[in-house]
Amino acid sequence: MNWQEHITVDPAICHGNACIKGTRVMVSVVMDNLAAGFTVDEILRSYPSLRRETVQSAIAYAAELTRERIVAMSA
Repeated sequence: MNWQEHITVDPAICHGNACIKGTRVMVSVVMDNLAAGFTVDEILRSYPSLRRETVQSAIAYAAELTRERIVAMSA
């Protein structure tokens, strides 16, 4: 999956947050929905401008971020 083909960061769109290209749907919105237990099909119904491939790209982008950033965990 080449997420770079589907994800964009533009300071003029959604304050520079990562979005699905051609939309104003932020990657964080897709990930929040998945974390809340929504299925990909439910997300696609809620955001008709998305495709299964773009949801997968959002997941791949988020996975890439987890390899680059450490989140502090309390003991």
